[in-house]
Amino acid sequence: MGYVLRVRAASFFAGAATASFLGLYILHNDYKVAHESISQQMKGLHESLDRRISSLEKLKQNQDLHPAESTE
Repeated sequence: MGYVLRVRAASFFAGAATASFLGLYILHNDYKVAHESISQQMKGLHESLDRRISSLEKLKQNQDLHPAESTE
């Protein structure tokens, strides 16, 4: 009876370890996909913001070059 109990316990813990490993692997992959998605979104927002800032800087430079025109 003791041998059967040990085999069942060993099988249970082997299954639990396998399920834990599989769950962690799936969570890790899900985390990587989510991180990549957020990184791409932030990259797009960053590029958009850079373009807007550049256009504002150019506008400011044009206003500094022609101060008389901007006061009219």
